[in-house]
Amino acid sequence: MKKTSLHSFHIPVMGLAYTIDSPIRVAQYGISSVISITDDELIEKMRAFYSKKFAVPYQEISQKVHDYRAARITSYLNLVDRIVKEKFEKFKSELTESKTTLENFITMLPYKSELKEKLESYLKEDSHSKTNLKNLLEEQLVPGDIDVNIMTKVDKDNFENDVQLPVEFNDAHASLRGFANSNLDSSVVLSAGMNPRLYSYFENFSDFFPDAYSNLKKKIILKVSDFRSAMIQGNFLAKKGLWVSEYRIESGLNCGGHAFATDGFLLGPILEEFRLKKEELIQSAHSLLVKALSQKGMSVPEQPLPLKITAQGGVGTAEEHAFLLEHYQLDSIGWGSPFLLVPEASSVDSETRKLLLNAKEDDFYLSNISPLGVPFNSVKGVSNDTWKKLRIEQNKAGSSCPKKLLALSKEYDVKGTCTASKKYQDIKLEELEKIKSNLTAKDFEDKKNKITEKSCLCVGLVNSAYLENSIPIKGQQQGVVICPGPNLAYFDKEVTLLEMVKHIYGNTNIITEINRPVVIIKELKMYVDYLKKEISNFSSEVASNQIKKWENFRSNLSEGITYYENLMQTSAYFSGKKKEILEQLDDYKIKLSEIVIPKNEMEISYR
Repeated sequence: MKKTSLHSFHIPVMGLAYTIDSPIRVAQYGISSVISITDDELIEKMRAFYSKKFAVPYQEISQKVHDYRAARITSYLNLVDRIVKEKFEKFKSELTESKTTLENFITMLPYKSELKEKLESYLKEDSHSKTNLKNLLEEQLVPGDIDVNIMTKVDKDNFENDVQLPVEFNDAHASLRGFANSNLDSSVVLSAGMNPRLYSYFENFSDFFPDAYSNLKKKIILKVSDFRSAMIQGNFLAKKGLWVSEYRIESGLNCGGHAFATDGFLLGPILEEFRLKKEELIQSAHSLLVKALSQKGMSVPEQPLPLKITAQGGVGTAEEHAFLLEHYQLDSIGWGSPFLLVPEASSVDSETRKLLLNAKEDDFYLSNISPLGVPFNSVKGVSNDTWKKLRIEQNKAGSSCPKKLLALSKEYDVKGTCTASKKYQDIKLEELEKIKSNLTAKDFEDKKNKITEKSCLCVGLVNSAYLENSIPIKGQQQGVVICPGPNLAYFDKEVTLLEMVKHIYGNTNIITEINRPVVIIKELKMYVDYLKKEISNFSSEVASNQIKKWENFRSNLSEGITYYENLMQTSAYFSGKKKEILEQLDDYKIKLSEIVIPKNEMEISYR
């Protein structure tokens, strides 16, 4: 029988490399974290690094090896699994040998922890039996999960000698195969939307199907924006005999990385729908799963398999953590960006971490630097901005594009081109130059900036990990790109892992900013600002469907405000801040009503 997770929080994936080795750092303490398995070159370098560090024999998997991408991922995940197991066994021994280590670990556990209560009772005993302690740890101590993340849409076609390879060699497909072939007993987190072709590929791997005892060796986690999306994707997979073990709901804007804004739906109302309709979600998928597994002649579970609902995005205090867990009956809360300030948990170089420590509210913003064309959470002052600006000034805009992970545009090349690449930007700038005489100086500069503002995320998002671990960086200088959520503005000091976990559970407070808005108000502000910016940036004639979209967006925000107003009347949480929260909700209700949604081209020109 699977042991219960020790913690009520997890560390989500951050960028390509910021959590690339987080399980090695924190899993022994029962903390689950997520590794991005997008960049196989980074993964191979980290495997070499950790093989040397832990004296494990290493043989390079070069690009000449057949299916090298999947092989690299499998080998690295197996190494991480091996190291985590070794560190976990060593930690269990330390707990039995050192009272200080045991006491520190107890303070790291949540209040409602059965293990915490039993360990505290053990310390109160007159005679401490190491045998009893060892037995207790064997029964209840469990390492954190080594989960992986795949961005479903980052699924570039690959070629060999100008011949397109079969779809299973596409990037995301190969990543999935790398995880499926590993020794891990954990989950793959699928983010960035639905990819039916990738979802169907899961059927090739037996570990994703229940065994005779209704156990899943490998599980599926879907990161979703709303209940409807969860129902559609969950049922799609269930029809193939695949069970979604967790729905991970993330705030559309109050998060790190790419920001996939909802149509004005706020996190609270979304979580409320999941709370009320969880059983509907389970039963719908279960009936489809049973039918599919029966048709495949596979083991059919008599009862629905376990389903977790978790949330993440902008949570920063113990009260917010407890509120989300208890009110919405969630299984875990994701804490991402704050862990960038914990050297024991994330892979961040000292210069970048110092930048984050000193960054204020106005330094965090949504940029357009991502080649995916999706708003990207950014912070002012990163070294990538300096190098990019220098190349633009030298008329050498664009990246050399050494990895081509985001070479997804087929506009000029069937093999795909990245919009951050010099190849792509040279073509676009040449096209722009031809129509320069037809544009105002401002329009020309605006269009030029839209071309050259894209950053090479493939390199920028991994350089910090290379710098921290003294791994040589080759090729064109790109500097560092980092993608924290705006919540990090309220964390201003480097802390230990113990301090951060104690903060999460309310045993200490590491936030010095007294004017930090509660998570629900921060997200609301971001959505109101987002709508205002969307409208102000629209300069051409507005189609009726765009007008309707803005009206629905505002209507959904208005309903969200009403929901929170009603919630504050009944909730036992935020008792010391209720008056302030209600005043802020009322203020944003007024601001929302004052937003003018244009009805036609005439209104836009005079707005």
